Amino acid sequence: MTFFLTSEGSPFLLMIIENIIIISSFVFAGKSSLTIQFVEGQFVDSYDPTIENTFTKMITINGQEYHLQLVDTAGQDEYSIFPQTYSIDINGYILVYSVTSNKSFEVVQVIHEKLLDMVGKVQVPIMLVGNKNDLHMERVISCEEGKALAESWNAAFMESSAKENQTAVEVFRRMILEAEKMDGGVQPGKTSCSMM
Repeated sequence: MTFFLTSEGSPFLLMIIENIIIISSFVFAGKSSLTIQFVEGQFVDSYDPTIENTFTKMITINGQEYHLQLVDTAGQDEYSIFPQTYSIDINGYILVYSVTSNKSFEVVQVIHEKLLDMVGKVQVPIMLVGNKNDLHMERVISCEEGKALAESWNAAFMESSAKENQTAVEVFRRMILEAEKMDGGVQPGKTSCSMM
């Protein structure tokens, strides 16, 4: 929680909610570009494949401040081991596939199965994101296929483009709202206190 002073000099308290979100996908599905677009507001077209990066970002939703810790995992494949640390104190999972890749759509399903094997029936929100929806001519996975998969998981779904800041922001905003909804109010994650 953070204390501020009003214009009259009276202190007031602002609660900042901390959330840890795991972002995972098959290689080259665009999860890192989506995350960087959200955090830094820029599109990164080419980069070295991710080993694991952690980003932080403050976001305000409905007047509530959220401090996000975003864990951008190494690109997964059907043989990757899902680290146990990805199940501890996590507030949400964003699983990303590319709408231009059947393989990424298959692997995101394997990632989901590994997640369930690790944590059991997930009591943490999952969001399925079909990325690269700006590449209309290269699309091989329909929006309906993505929606159907998300529904079978009881997960949220949306399509996005890492090239567009607005859709990147919306992915993370919706993830926070899903976490809030699952927690039954405005108490996802942990709160932190600091004096200002």
